[in-house]
Amino acid sequence: MKKYIVIASVLLVVSLVLLLDGAVTALPSDARATRIVVEKHLHLMTLYSNNKVLRIYHVALGRGDEGPKQREGDNRTPEGSYVIDGKSERSGFYKSLHISYPSADDVARAKSQGAPPGGAVMIHGLRNDLRWLGSLHRLKNWTRGCIALTNREIDEVWHAVPIGTPIEIKL
Repeated sequence: MKKYIVIASVLLVVSLVLLLDGAVTALPSDARATRIVVEKHLHLMTLYSNNKVLRIYHVALGRGDEGPKQREGDNRTPEGSYVIDGKSERSGFYKSLHISYPSADDVARAKSQGAPPGGAVMIHGLRNDLRWLGSLHRLKNWTRGCIALTNREIDEVWHAVPIGTPIEIKL
């Protein structure tokens, strides 16, 4: 009996998450972000148009320890000021926006540790084979240092964020 209650509870939670995931009104097609702020400790990414909040997203981050990215392979999400310097529709993830990591400071920090700084830090959707997860992906930090959204959310961000948009990633 206990087993069936647990299964029913899990199914209820999953159903609610999936239902609520589609309940957010989409950004207008002409919305343009002028700045992105990621607050790692809150797992939030906020798009701004000038000083007005366009949308706040709950995100999954790097699965590494807390703190800024130190070197290649540490699975941490960097901290600092960067820009969106590219977009891709061709990767193992649905869509992605490339973040200009590493900065000169990031390179110097990694070099002082005798390691490469790493790269390929992005805001992206879900892995192509796991898109069915939707917002459930947020239950655990799982990326190798990137910022992950649902595919519906990355579609919005993709259209609203032009190349050259500043992004600040903070603890």
